[in-house]
Amino acid sequence: MAKAKTVFVCGNCGYESAKWLGKCPACNEWNSFYEEKISTAVSSNNPSGKAKSVVPRKLKEVEGIDEARSSTGIGELDRVLGGGLVKGSLVLVGGEPGIGKSTLILQLCDKVKGEGKVLYVSGEESAEQVKIRADRLGINNDDIMFLGETDIDSIQEAILSITPKLVIIDSIQTMYSEEITSAAGTVSQVREITSRIMRICKDNRITTIIIGHVTKDGNIAGPRVLEHMVDTVLYLEGERYFSYRILRSVKNRFGSTNELGMFEMKNEGMVEITNPSSILISEREDNPAGAIVVASIEGTRPLLIELQALTATSVYGVPKRTANGLDYNRLAVLIAVLEKKAGLALGGQDVYLNVVSGIKIVEPAVDLGVVLACSSSYKNVSIPKDVVAIGEVGLTGEVRAVNMIEKRLKEAEKLGFKKCIIPESNKKLLKDEYKLDIIGVRNINEAIRTLGIRN
Repeated sequence: MAKAKTVFVCGNCGYESAKWLGKCPACNEWNSFYEEKISTAVSSNNPSGKAKSVVPRKLKEVEGIDEARSSTGIGELDRVLGGGLVKGSLVLVGGEPGIGKSTLILQLCDKVKGEGKVLYVSGEESAEQVKIRADRLGINNDDIMFLGETDIDSIQEAILSITPKLVIIDSIQTMYSEEITSAAGTVSQVREITSRIMRICKDNRITTIIIGHVTKDGNIAGPRVLEHMVDTVLYLEGERYFSYRILRSVKNRFGSTNELGMFEMKNEGMVEITNPSSILISEREDNPAGAIVVASIEGTRPLLIELQALTATSVYGVPKRTANGLDYNRLAVLIAVLEKKAGLALGGQDVYLNVVSGIKIVEPAVDLGVVLACSSSYKNVSIPKDVVAIGEVGLTGEVRAVNMIEKRLKEAEKLGFKKCIIPESNKKLLKDEYKLDIIGVRNINEAIRTLGIRN
């Protein structure tokens, strides 16, 4: 009997090799190769095996079609998608187990009531399990059809017979095709299933949402080519000990990838948070040293977030720096700037920084807030609760201008803050009048003196 031919495939990027390799030459990932059998079956979509005759067309003669969007009925989800679901698009939603992916998508199925049939395909849960969740969420859409199946051929047949407006695949790692000899969830299966689903939804203009598992690194399990094949990739994030969930877009062919949606997980499901700044600022009665509010931008949305810093004398001689919600290297750079340009002796101090509510910040506009929070804790001088700090800090201690300063100021004004410290270069360009006391600073020493934190 002839030995079955096999190939080794990288689980990260899909690179194929005739033999096992410890390191992928394409993406430099270690121990990512999996052995898979080569399928010799003829595709059911092209049983003759002959190439189709295709005639190229001039691009200028092609008539553009405006993307037809339909609202999901969930404002935060519409924001991240760029205005709603595009007809015939393929959306991939990833997240950790139990984060709320299936809950959010099931609520979406209820919100699109009256727009056509919805086919919910589940390879992990039975109809009874999904019905229990639907009853808890108060789902009341008679057009939701359930299919507990993992064979892509049966799923394709059901889609073509029902012709739904929306298809949900939960999850892509449980689906399999008999044309591929490997097990479900492997690289070749995930790639083949996604390709089949993409052809079905594109040819029939059916909007499809795929739910995917994530690895321990937080990336969607399977080859990276999976993310390249779909139109939109969404990640649902959240800390284990917080009820808040953040929906981010890392790829969107029909909108911006900078938008962010916020939800709170409750018994009745995922509840939208229309004013995130109100929950990202703790309501503290006292005014401890080391706490300050900063204004960040996520996409087009301004967020007011509280930072907390703590400095303590290092016991072991080697100072420790810990950052929760902020890049560790950025914190180390700002501490070095404080030592060199502001004269604060933080070389023998442990420095701990925390972003309240578990959100992660990557924007440099919060640099000034980090500097002031660390200075406040070190000098044990409290910063007034009605102060907001905005600005990027350079290596020479200068406070650099940031973008969308008007949106940040209006958000601070709306939430009742009285004073805002911003870069001087931004203040010169302000045109609108604000109820805020806006103070422009050129460097970190001016900012520290403005708040009464003396060197």
